[in-house]
Amino acid sequence: MPASTVRKRKRSRITGTAALAVGASLMLAACGSTKDTASAGSGGTGRVGVILPLLTSPFWQSYNDYVPRMAKSEGVEVLKTVNSNSDPSQQITDIDNELNQGVKGLVVAPLDSAAVQAGLDQAERKGVPVVAVDVAPDKGKVAMVVRADNVAYGEKACDYLGQHVSSGKVVQIMGDLASVNGRDRSEAFRSCVRKKYPKLKVLEIPAKWESDTAAAKLDTLLNANPDIKGVYLQAGGVYLAPTLQTLKSKHLLKPAGRQGHIVIVSNDGIPQEYDAIRKGRIDATVSQPADAYAKYGLSYIKAAMAGKTFKPGPTDHGSVIVRLPSGILEDQLPAPLVTKANVDDPQLWGNTVG
Repeated sequence: MPASTVRKRKRSRITGTAALAVGASLMLAACGSTKDTASAGSGGTGRVGVILPLLTSPFWQSYNDYVPRMAKSEGVEVLKTVNSNSDPSQQITDIDNELNQGVKGLVVAPLDSAAVQAGLDQAERKGVPVVAVDVAPDKGKVAMVVRADNVAYGEKACDYLGQHVSSGKVVQIMGDLASVNGRDRSEAFRSCVRKKYPKLKVLEIPAKWESDTAAAKLDTLLNANPDIKGVYLQAGGVYLAPTLQTLKSKHLLKPAGRQGHIVIVSNDGIPQEYDAIRKGRIDATVSQPADAYAKYGLSYIKAAMAGKTFKPGPTDHGSVIVRLPSGILEDQLPAPLVTKANVDDPQLWGNTVG
């Protein structure tokens, strides 16, 4: 994996999520939106298409549930969400179908950072603004990327494992490396371990956000390495259940505090991870803000439809807008580390869903 994917950028240090719920206005950046552009065609009104990457993960199921609720609070008219079912080619077709229905804006969670450019180009040709959620495209025009700092995800997982495992083998079950998220998390974790915790040996499982792939490859890895001390799951929504089941089948799933416990850090912040933390099956997760992804994805698309633009700098909702190397702006939302100490925090979105 190219080290160039690790970005040197200013990151938000705010760890709380309460600020995310403050304010429903479109004054999202403290350094402000600029003047309305001449190309604003819909004046901030019109139907918006929302395209999901998949619905097999509890994280994306939660995001899908938040979309109509946040659309109502933000005053955005949304069509029924579309599920691209983990197929990048289908996602391009989905974008084209939404454009043919006459949408005035699109909120898309890209499956493939490079492949999505074809859909973004279609939208640009039709003068339809796009906001990307969760994943930044490599190229193509978007009004904003709404995303947490995925480099920080890998670093937080690295630090937690490094502070709780003195030496030995740790495994990172990686996401799809065609996605900038998978690349950022993987390289950040690997680099952090190399620099700060040299007594740890990193073993890697490329699993492409697929639960079956994760389970099969983890089983094979454990046959050769039954002495692993820690695991980093880059997506709890798809990797949590198969990882716990695989460890249990090999009699390696022991509760925290007991001899032989394998330290596990995850990403997502879904209720199932919180339950696993409470039961001592895993130790920590990074809460990826599904609620804020929906809220600010819709806020930014409404702003873009009205012709508003933004600049890098702190926002009024506890995040920082940065300019990526590609020139695209990204609103980096807070994503706190959740452990047994704060797992019951009522401000965490994972504690507010059924």
